[in-house]
Amino acid sequence: MALHIALIEPKIPPNTGNIARLCAATDTPLHLIEPLGFSLDQKDVRRAGLDYWDRVDLWLHPNWFRFRDAISRDRCLYFSANAERDYREAPFRTNSVLIFGNETDGLPAKILEKHPERCYRIPMPGGVRSLNLANAVSVVLYEGMRQLGIGDGPPPVLPELALAEPDEFEEDDLPQPASNENAMLRPGRLAGRIPGRGPRPSRPPRPSGGHPAGGAAAGAVAGGGNGRRRRRGGRGRRKET
Repeated sequence: MALHIALIEPKIPPNTGNIARLCAATDTPLHLIEPLGFSLDQKDVRRAGLDYWDRVDLWLHPNWFRFRDAISRDRCLYFSANAERDYREAPFRTNSVLIFGNETDGLPAKILEKHPERCYRIPMPGGVRSLNLANAVSVVLYEGMRQLGIGDGPPPVLPELALAEPDEFEEDDLPQPASNENAMLRPGRLAGRIPGRGPRPSRPPRPSGGHPAGGAAAGAVAGGGNGRRRRRGGRGRRKET
């Protein structure tokens, strides 16, 4: 229970449900500052949180002032797309409270004006206006956990790759490039042949008329028809008796 998440007047039920599931998975207390844009009993909220709501350490605050009275300001770190500092520079500490605005208004402007040194943003080089709230909370929370060394066990150890010595390979083991006369260069394909296979067969010459079938078929494709593809196996004419 090293970090806390706080949402200021969230509006969209599935976002809060997904954040609640995230808090259950990371053992992170969740603070919801009212008024909310939905009821916690709403189906979309419960569905997004699945059956993990009972595992969430949930705190409800009637308004921002009651929340501010309950949480000391030196614990608060604010996150907004309008901040200037990178979120990776945030001084995450044990018991820090990571505070996010809602989906419509974002973090209140008064907080940005009064505490610019404690406001941070997630870089968005793609030029979009903002990230989804649940995604932003996930990014920041896991960065804080990483800096504090919080996890469910020791970090995984990647196996070392055994590198072959250069003299283990012989020149005949590598694909040999084909001659320029028989090779046809295409984007995304190697101009060579696979060892053990013969050269690529050459294409038959294209008949006159611009279509391999020639004749009437060429005329039908080259503008003789109405541009629609014919359906195979259509009905024939009825035989007269």
